[in-house]
Amino acid sequence: MANPTATFDTTLGKFKAEIFLDKMPITAKNFLDLAKGGFYNGLHFHRVIKDFMIQFGCPYSKDPNSSQAGTGGPPHGNIQDELTVKLSNEPGTLAMANTGRPNSGGSQFFINTVHNSYLDWFTPGQSKHPVFGKIIDGLDVVKTIETTPTSKPGDRPVTPVCVKQIIVEGY
Repeated sequence: MANPTATFDTTLGKFKAEIFLDKMPITAKNFLDLAKGGFYNGLHFHRVIKDFMIQFGCPYSKDPNSSQAGTGGPPHGNIQDELTVKLSNEPGTLAMANTGRPNSGGSQFFINTVHNSYLDWFTPGQSKHPVFGKIIDGLDVVKTIETTPTSKPGDRPVTPVCVKQIIVEGY
């Protein structure tokens, strides 16, 4: 059976990701349940760093100018770190964001725009950011989001980039 997909309908266009439910069941199920439940609809990318990544999933980012954007998580709390399958933080992959402490991931994740192998959970001494999906269509939209002008500090897009809806298929 094929993995589910998630189509992100953003104010800058659409992109589609395969979600690795077969390899990362805890992290993937968490994302898929939040997406299917509408949790992510209307949220904004709250951290965008060219040649690094774009970050999304904070409930406080519904207001793109909120000083709390980037600090919140899902209503059900955090999930356990899924440090099982060695999937590298390659360009176009989705990885769970966290506070740097164990089992602190929840709703926030980032899309790598370059190969950030130093973020792999299996790289000694590094942060632990398990990969749970990969862009399969629309990487050009991700790159457009990555290059949108941002403000300092905070790396927030000057013109907010909203995810209007995430459509999940095959789950």
